[in-house]
Amino acid sequence: MTTSKSLSALAALVLLGAAGAAHAEADWKRGRVYYRMVCTACHVEKGGSIAPSSKTIAEWTAYLAADKHAKGKDTVKFYVGKKYRDSVKASNKAAEKYADVAEQDLHDDLKAFLSKGAKDGESPASCN
Repeated sequence: MTTSKSLSALAALVLLGAAGAAHAEADWKRGRVYYRMVCTACHVEKGGSIAPSSKTIAEWTAYLAADKHAKGKDTVKFYVGKKYRDSVKASNKAAEKYADVAEQDLHDDLKAFLSKGAKDGESPASCN
């Protein structure tokens, strides 16, 4: 009986650890740097920045899942893609710094930052 309880406890810890590890993979700090130095820089040039706190977690999640940017003219994933980062890295230090980060990793980092900085997130964020 003791062995059974120990194995059950161990299995629960492993599952919790796996869930925590999956959550810990996204680097919200890298997402913040990328958002502020790449996304915000471009949006300011185009007429106005969009603060992470302007949307809820659910709204950011839906936006990223839909993968529609500029009213559907292009995709969000394009802007975290290596091709885009290569095209702006000469003038953007974050794009240069993260040039070799896998696209999905950077997308996950961006999502983690937007969730944290959302209107209903842990730490609502402005664009400054």
